[in-house]
Amino acid sequence: MTYDPYNPKQDPYGQPDPYAQQQAYGQQPYGQPGPYGQPAYGAGYGYVQPKSQTNAILALVLSCVGFVTCGVTSIVGVIFGHIAMAKIKRGEEDGHGMAVAGLIVGYVVIAGWLAYAAFIVIAIIAAANQATY
Repeated sequence: MTYDPYNPKQDPYGQPDPYAQQQAYGQQPYGQPGPYGQPAYGAGYGYVQPKSQTNAILALVLSCVGFVTCGVTSIVGVIFGHIAMAKIKRGEEDGHGMAVAGLIVGYVVIAGWLAYAAFIVIAIIAAANQATY
């Protein structure tokens, strides 16, 4: 028997691992095909819980609502978008496209409302300078 350094179950002196789990007679090892080509019990049938997209959804919704609320909720939407992007980067959450869309919409809405406010302020100043008493 040759020594395989990549097999942790093998002793360098050829002795079997005394702590290795023994299979019952006729039982297939976990994940190996059973009789008739069927997967063994428990192999490939696990339920994977989908990752949440709560922060990404909040980012997009609040950024879009900012069109109506003078951009106040867009600021909160941008914050949630950055939180969602951080969680997506760590693998805790899905929804990368929705988070990016929330960030883009949020920044555009904030910039639009700031430009509108600047226009109003400039118009008021110009009107005050034009006033005749």
